[in-house]
Amino acid sequence: MEKELKKFVDEAFAPYGNFPARTDVTRELVSNLEEKYRDLKTEGKSDDEAYQLTIDSFGDVSEIMDELEYEPTKEPTNPSAVHKFRGVALEEADLGGVNLVDANFSGSAIQNADFNGANLTKAIFNAAAISDAVFSGADLTGASFNSSDIRNANFENAKLVDTQIKSSSLKSSNFNNVTITGATYKNSDFTDASFEDAVITDTVFTGCSLDQASFKNATLQNVSLHYSEVKKTIFDGTKMDKVTYAFLKKTKANLDNVLVI
Repeated sequence: MEKELKKFVDEAFAPYGNFPARTDVTRELVSNLEEKYRDLKTEGKSDDEAYQLTIDSFGDVSEIMDELEYEPTKEPTNPSAVHKFRGVALEEADLGGVNLVDANFSGSAIQNADFNGANLTKAIFNAAAISDAVFSGADLTGASFNSSDIRNANFENAKLVDTQIKSSSLKSSNFNNVTITGATYKNSDFTDASFEDAVITDTVFTGCSLDQASFKNATLQNVSLHYSEVKKTIFDGTKMDKVTYAFLKKTKANLDNVLVI
């Protein structure tokens, strides 16, 4: 289990590069997680249950980074490649409406960048710093986000078909009026995110925090929230099918004002 927990922590810190205190910080965090895992096993939890509860307790890595210094890589890994933006600094870049199919932004600093209406089909955002970026109306079909900082990003009216999000922070991000179909979101933080008026179909949230996230007036069909925190999720006016409702009912979510369709 030490190997799995170390990999989890490494992925969580990937967007921030090799900052000075990284070795000491990650070593201490892995040690704390191992102790948490052992305690849960002692309580009788299965290996899978103990692992999931352990990583759920990890918290938000961005809050740790707020106290530290780091600097993203400034040079592209392959500057001659078309639409290969690995490791570049694109803060506040205007890429609105641009065709960026298959673009790879892994390891890049894209804070406050504007992708409004861009075609980002199958784009890759692994270990990227994307906070406050704008994806309004963008086509993100088949796009993947892994171990990225996506806090306060704006995805309003975006197309999120077959998107993959893993081990990322999306606190306070805006998903209002989006279309999400066939997506998989795993071990990610959606605290205070807004999915109001969204249409979400055949989508899985596994091990995600949805604390205070809002699904007001959204439509959910065949949506699974396995191992996700939904007790304080807002479902006022949400329309959902019977299967989604039945699952959520077991999680102690507040479903007083939902409409089962």
